[in-house]
Amino acid sequence: MNCKKIITTAIFTCLFIWSVSFSVNSQALSSRIANYNMKVKLDPVEKIVDGTMTLEWRNPSQDTIRELRFHLYLNAFKNNRSTFWKESDGQLRGRSVDTKDPNVWGWIDILSLKTRGGDDLTNAIKFVQPDDDNTDDQTVAAVSLEKPVLPGETLTLDIEFRSKLPKIFARTGFSDNYFLVAQWFPKIGVYEPAGMRYAEKGQWNCHQYHAHSEFYANFGVYRVEITLPEEFVVGATGKQISEKTLDDGLKQLTFLAEDVVDFAWTASPRFIVVEDKWKDVDIKIYLQPEHEQFASRHTESLKAALAYFDAHVGPYPYSTISVIDPPFRGIGSSGMEYPTFITAGSFWGMPEELRFTEMVTIHEFGHNYFMGILATNEFEEAWMDEGMTTYFESRIMDHEYGEGTSFVGFKKFHFDDKEYQRLSYTRSAYPKIAESTRPAWKFEHGGYSTMSYQKPATMFTTLERLVGEETNEEIWKTYFEKWKFKHPCGKDFIDVVNEVVTKTHGTRFGESMDWFFDQTLYGSEVCDYKLLRIRNEKLTPPIGIDDSGDNKLIYKKTEYENIIYKSSVVIHRLGEVVMPQEVLIHFEGGEEITETWNGKSRTKEFSYEKPEKIIRAIIDPENKIMLDINLQNNSLAIKPQKTVFRKYMIKFLFLMQNILQDFAIFI
Repeated sequence: MNCKKIITTAIFTCLFIWSVSFSVNSQALSSRIANYNMKVKLDPVEKIVDGTMTLEWRNPSQDTIRELRFHLYLNAFKNNRSTFWKESDGQLRGRSVDTKDPNVWGWIDILSLKTRGGDDLTNAIKFVQPDDDNTDDQTVAAVSLEKPVLPGETLTLDIEFRSKLPKIFARTGFSDNYFLVAQWFPKIGVYEPAGMRYAEKGQWNCHQYHAHSEFYANFGVYRVEITLPEEFVVGATGKQISEKTLDDGLKQLTFLAEDVVDFAWTASPRFIVVEDKWKDVDIKIYLQPEHEQFASRHTESLKAALAYFDAHVGPYPYSTISVIDPPFRGIGSSGMEYPTFITAGSFWGMPEELRFTEMVTIHEFGHNYFMGILATNEFEEAWMDEGMTTYFESRIMDHEYGEGTSFVGFKKFHFDDKEYQRLSYTRSAYPKIAESTRPAWKFEHGGYSTMSYQKPATMFTTLERLVGEETNEEIWKTYFEKWKFKHPCGKDFIDVVNEVVTKTHGTRFGESMDWFFDQTLYGSEVCDYKLLRIRNEKLTPPIGIDDSGDNKLIYKKTEYENIIYKSSVVIHRLGEVVMPQEVLIHFEGGEEITETWNGKSRTKEFSYEKPEKIIRAIIDPENKIMLDINLQNNSLAIKPQKTVFRKYMIKFLFLMQNILQDFAIFI
């Protein structure tokens, strides 16, 4: 071989290695089953994204795959016959659209689908409905293969597609010249091999787009080249690796994201970008000009979340995080999570004491751990993503902004995030409406938010207080380290809890913690213990007739040297959920006794004979059992304290909680 050929071969070899390094990396954190190389162009006038993409998909199972399944999420917005539209009636998160406006509708078409082997599969595409009988729904497509994909084999597909973005009211779309482009391309479903999660045999897990569910996908590498008018500012999943100026006032930006489960992006000519840094993580906040004063509130709360997760769960594995602040008319895209890319929300004039912006920023960042790095199935087990994220949101908010003041912090009116979440569950109209493990789209008569967000978050707080802070920390760190980038299911988390609790506490809580989750997670009953009464009876000397031999004598009138009281406390278990309880009993002279009880019987009495009366008793004095539906009946005093103000304050807090829930756009 001559020198020229050697040099040419070497150059092409280097170029080849460089090109495939986008999808094959020795530093891979995940299995990288689905890898996308896309070139797309945004038409901001027609609200259309035209794209081509190469998809490399590897068969992760021992099965021979003869059919592929794809999510075509944007078809949820195609007409009022889609499953999403029927479930939402064109309204979501308190927002709705005018269906007479032709720009409301969105859709996605696969224009061409071919294998690298030369098979044209375009005509093999058919719509399927794995979740219901709605034959009009077109959000899942099945594609029969001419040549099957063997175990471990990689299939390469070349796909042309066109996506019409809907007017924003639910997560994705456009508002004027603001674009939030999410769930916008043909996205392959997850093929679960036997033994993965709950799969008894290999199967496609590819659900339709529902009103109350989000997303589930394999990890991969995304290289996305976006062409659009040069005046647009663009933010996206991953890191921008190049920018090129084109003719006709266009520019081309390329983004690379590795070991992620999705890719989303935003574009607007109005964005102001504020940059910051936490350790080696680049922070970018994309703000509306009228919200520029909120920059520090976004960055500081984001840094708080980064630091807290790093210390209490595990390190953030990516080099970037972007926060998008939508315009008011695009508020339907607020409060959403995508890998390294979240949408928050702010309103002009919002005081610092109302920490809504901070709460949403912290919450959506938390999803990067539970939706992103752990990548649970949000369709089937929403509690694992939303509940865990809400629990850590409460922990971070209370840690950063103070217990009692973290959510609303006015001087004379304040409450914290943890109590907000608890009240959202305990004061809901139907706290027994469903179990938290129900698939997200099957909350047909309400309860999705309460049972997926607030009840699981309160359940995790109860677990934390039962097993102790040190054990709880080990649970979450072990869970993250064991299951990151692996799609765990609920059973996997519970197995970790059982392992850690048994290791640190032996059988103190039983052979396992299954009893806890059977009731609070898989069950729909409530926990409610009531302190029924306190009774103090003065013991008197014997009176009446006494048998003495064959004689019946009247007791001689005597007095006890000291007054003795027979005192008792009676507790009722009103709910079906059984929790171990502590009862703190205060006596007149200052003595305190803490009794322990397994909480199982319907009624329990503690009694004493002492010279001092019982003056007050409290069930669960340390508030470990946050799931208790009514904390107001957990205490009783002989001389009632002035509780009228507290009673009406709780009612007022509940009213405020309902008002604030209307703005809880992360739901």
